[in-house]
Amino acid sequence: MDTFDLVVVGGGAAGFMTAVTAAENGVKRIIILEGSSKLMEKVRISGGGRCNVTNASWIPNELAENYPRGGIKLLESFNRFAAGDVFDWFEKRGLNLKIESDNRVFPVSDSSLDVIGCLKKNAISRGVEISTKFFVKEILKTSDNLFTILNSEKDLIITRNIILSTGGHPSGHKLAKSLGHSIVRPVPSLFTFTTKEADLNKCSGVSIKNIDIEIELKNKSFKNRGDLLITHWGFSGPAVLKLSSLAARELFDQKYKCSLIIKWSNLEYEELKEKINYLKLNNGKLNIINLRPLPLLTKRLWVFLLDKMGINKEKKWSDLLANERDIMINSLLKDRYIISNKGPFGEEFVTSGGVSINEVDFKRMESLVCPGLFFSGEVLDVDGITGGFNFQHCWTSGWVAGIAVSKLFNKVTNQ
Repeated sequence: MDTFDLVVVGGGAAGFMTAVTAAENGVKRIIILEGSSKLMEKVRISGGGRCNVTNASWIPNELAENYPRGGIKLLESFNRFAAGDVFDWFEKRGLNLKIESDNRVFPVSDSSLDVIGCLKKNAISRGVEISTKFFVKEILKTSDNLFTILNSEKDLIITRNIILSTGGHPSGHKLAKSLGHSIVRPVPSLFTFTTKEADLNKCSGVSIKNIDIEIELKNKSFKNRGDLLITHWGFSGPAVLKLSSLAARELFDQKYKCSLIIKWSNLEYEELKEKINYLKLNNGKLNIINLRPLPLLTKRLWVFLLDKMGINKEKKWSDLLANERDIMINSLLKDRYIISNKGPFGEEFVTSGGVSINEVDFKRMESLVCPGLFFSGEVLDVDGITGGFNFQHCWTSGWVAGIAVSKLFNKVTNQ
């Protein structure tokens, strides 16, 4: 039976980057094994079908700050292959990219299919074999340092090197554990919040830019500033997704029950008090509903907030009582909601947890426990915030692993 030089378990972003990089650097016999019938499915559906390839955060130190878990380890890899390198890598291989105003990077075509096409084309042109519906059930390391791979039908493949690029799928963690690795408990990350707040669904679709939000869990709190979207089930948007990532493990432990505090104004207490007093004195004849103290509040949201405060929206500004003014200020600066769960659709794209990063050499992405075993992508206990950072980790770890395998191959070949 022929022996492969590299078997890639997992036909996703990280797996294809590893295979293409290894092939471009001289590795001969490479095969990608994908358990499902579809390749790079997460790439296809990401970013609403556009695929947020990376983020235009060019400095490795700043790039690493966008990973709640694993950023310090990743810095070693980013110093070799960072966001700018990824941008150049795809452009040189025929995929034109663009940088949007928020620094997210997308294909010029706005189609994730072009990202998939680029990776597949470059893999096939380099002779990489691809096998779908090959679900790896077991990996055994033999006495002569080869790996024997078995699928559900007991089909057998032998390889000198193997890389696990299985994403957050439990099968990859199980395989890594069987080869001696520790697994950090996987929990969801990057998700929305559900609240049962009465009538909030009347504000569904309202988006507010650049506001401060905070969650409180027992004795811990997490803060973030960003854009907030109100949905018919609760809250979403970049601010919430990043906050869910920062507090992923604590939220899991608390069964996703916490308090969400929204600061609707960038003003401080005395500044907001002065502004409301000004409205009372200079716009007293107007109904409160028709003159909002903060321009960012839409009319639907303002009506909802007034009802929540218990203030008559038809009351004139001049008739606003002192205690009502204080309620209004406190509500706009510290509006509290009880979060009862994650979003209702299981929409989380990222897993916090996986193979312990202390058991992997990030200069090579090779196992410190089992030589010849490599890792790339989300199978590791590394996760980033929203904005292209999780794909960046896939590209970087895949490239580093591919280079490491090629050096091993060339060393053996030249002996």
